Amino acid sequence: MNVQSPPEKLTARDFATDQEVRWCPGCGDYAILKGVQNTLAQLEADPKNTVFVSGIGCAARFPYYMETYGFHTIHGRSPAVATGVKLANPELDVWVVGGDGDMLSIGGNHTMHAIRRNVDLQILLFNNQIYGLTKGQYSPTSKIGTKSPSTPLGSIDNPVSAAQFALGVGGTFIARSSDILQKHLPEVLKRAYKHKGASFVEIFQNCIVYNDGAFKHFTEKSVQDEMQIHVEHGEPLLFGKDKSKGLILNKEEMRLEVVTLGEDGITLDDIAIHDETNRGLATMLAQMDPPDYPVALGVLYAEPAASYEVSVHAQIDQATKDGDKADLNKLLQRGQTWTVE
Repeated sequence: MNVQSPPEKLTARDFATDQEVRWCPGCGDYAILKGVQNTLAQLEADPKNTVFVSGIGCAARFPYYMETYGFHTIHGRSPAVATGVKLANPELDVWVVGGDGDMLSIGGNHTMHAIRRNVDLQILLFNNQIYGLTKGQYSPTSKIGTKSPSTPLGSIDNPVSAAQFALGVGGTFIARSSDILQKHLPEVLKRAYKHKGASFVEIFQNCIVYNDGAFKHFTEKSVQDEMQIHVEHGEPLLFGKDKSKGLILNKEEMRLEVVTLGEDGITLDDIAIHDETNRGLATMLAQMDPPDYPVALGVLYAEPAASYEVSVHAQIDQATKDGDKADLNKLLQRGQTWTVE
């Protein structure tokens, strides 16, 4: 009698290739790569059933370092290629990886349509507020006043908020994390993986060469407690040392306000509860920015909806079924398809 052993459990190392990782020493992409590999191991993902698709830029080298299938495509088109992959084989787990320049500038249109169509993709946007690969030009998310080779006097463009963009085009899953949050990031990615539809995850990532410290005002350990709020569905919106601060909803002005427990009669009962199915609340959380507000991290919004590839294949199946009654010869012989008068 043959005794079958259970399949060996994969580790993060099993999702790493033998390719030399070519990012600048200290780049935040290393931490994200490690976080993604850890996530896939924890999910017990099947490498043969997993695909990473990227466009152009530093982050776009990601597929080379994942022991899965992958495509390194052209600038801004990764969401379109990934959509094709998912439509051709809905059983695949398809991840899209790109930077803020790739996915919100030349690729903004493609990113928008992948999100609004709700294609079942995990879309990871690495936001470092700069073009790193091409020597540090300002990007769509760069703050006003950013001095770069392309804006020596300082950027005068209003920056794009990636999370608000995704919410605005009808995204069904919007989350945030950071390259240095190695426990938080895999948890967010696991939620994204399990969501059926387009999962958009903005990951704040430090570019050590061209925009070092862009997010230190809320990522450094000395300010994390005061400048980050980790939101969880059904939990009060608390932050600060010892969770002494919170957010309340000013219903008259329809905006969130920062309060301190114990001051002005504020108690835990006054603190707003995070409801990840509330798009309005998610939008207010996405708008928060230091120094007046902490940065909201975690799953800001999640609402199940029919995913695109399921609807497409249902339509094809119905058309195929109805097509049994069709008469091609009759169609071809029906005469002119238009009349000239």
